Amino acid sequence: MAVRRALISAYDKSGLEELAKALGEFGFEIVSSGGTAKRMRELGYGRLTEVSDYTGFPESPGGLLKTLHPRVHGGLLLSRDVPEHRAYMDEHGIEPFDLVVVNLYPFEATVARGAGLDTVAENIDIGGPTMIRSAAKAALLYGRVAVVTDPSQYPEVIKALRSHRGEVPRGLVRGLAEKAFRRTSTYDSAIVAYLEGEKK
Repeated sequence: MAVRRALISAYDKSGLEELAKALGEFGFEIVSSGGTAKRMRELGYGRLTEVSDYTGFPESPGGLLKTLHPRVHGGLLLSRDVPEHRAYMDEHGIEPFDLVVVNLYPFEATVARGAGLDTVAENIDIGGPTMIRSAAKAALLYGRVAVVTDPSQYPEVIKALRSHRGEVPRGLVRGLAEKAFRRTSTYDSAIVAYLEGEKK
């Protein structure tokens, strides 16, 4: 899987410096959301497009709508190796993503510090889990789209990129997809547990 385009939306921005350095070595084009794009620019990353510029749709107040767009999810779920998909992508200006780096709003930490319902609800991530699931599904369907859900996974991905000349091996793509589904599962379980506790 030749990795050329990355979609990055990270609440936890730790470790992005080393990741950006590795991606730069292989000429990645990065599409990124507002706060992450700002951080990548601070790190001097040049080949960068903000999500709103890529989709042609401005981010909504409060950041509630950023990545929930067909050009984002089409780039994750559709494959240029499938003729019907390729035709659709070409018609609608959808570019494929090969690497997705997403970590979620800190719902669990917000609950743990005893925040009220309004604050807890604000920290329920919607776009993040949706991107993670789209990318992980594509990983299973096509053996492409490496999805990274935690900064602790960066070293393994960076090592793989450097060892395989900018590619992520299919075995690692599959392993990351499994971890991605595990992450969205634990995230949703934490939300359910909180809501059940609220009823007591």
